Amino acid sequence: MKAKEVMTKQPQCCNSDTSLVTVARMMIDCDCGAIPVVGDLEARMPIGVITDRDMVIRAIAVSQNPLELTARDCMTTPAFTVTEDTELDECIEFLEERQIRRVLVVDKRGACCGIIAQADVASHASKRAAGELLRGVSLPTQDSTAKTIGEPRA
Repeated sequence: MKAKEVMTKQPQCCNSDTSLVTVARMMIDCDCGAIPVVGDLEARMPIGVITDRDMVIRAIAVSQNPLELTARDCMTTPAFTVTEDTELDECIEFLEERQIRRVLVVDKRGACCGIIAQADVASHASKRAAGELLRGVSLPTQDSTAKTIGEPRA
């Protein structure tokens, strides 16, 4: 099974200048906890991701006024990505190795075309694989570097 068969297609994206209020409303509208951050909304090249947890930890918990902040102030960078043709097993391994709960999916141009979250894995992988992923991403974090599996072709 490939990433394109599992991913949430065409996720709502924001850019780094999008207000946190707008990002939060996007999360409500899309019933999700993460929004890809792209350099340009038309080209959709991912530069990071912003999660509801990012907003809590990097704004609210440190007494910043979220009404005055943008995605840039709270987003996680770099963006971790896989290509549409990455096998699901490779995606799961990628998530476990980096101890992340979501990965952005890019097309052949490198543009964000999807996102795979733990819930997507749970819906499409074996119970064992889903359980191993949950255990793997719940361990104490380690340093990671950005990487794309199956480099996008130009």
